[in-house]
Amino acid sequence: MERTMEDRAQKLAVYMIETGGTVRSAARQFGISKSTVHKDLQQRLPKCDPALYRRVRVVLDVNKAQRHLRGGAATREKYRKK
Repeated sequence: MERTMEDRAQKLAVYMIETGGTVRSAARQFGISKSTVHKDLQQRLPKCDPALYRRVRVVLDVNKAQRHLRGGAATREKYRKK
């Protein structure tokens, strides 16, 4: 377990930057909820490491812009199998 929530926020940010992962994949990797990932990245990280927050914000913005495409692809694949 991390020493502090700020440590966890920094580890989450590094993971997402290195992998380009989603909030869901980060939550699964760290064994926490998506809500916790959001809280760590949106509220805690800007206070403890503003530079890292700006870098992870880019990844979050890209994922947000693409999520409707991923969701559509998943739905299309779901109904193709039937």
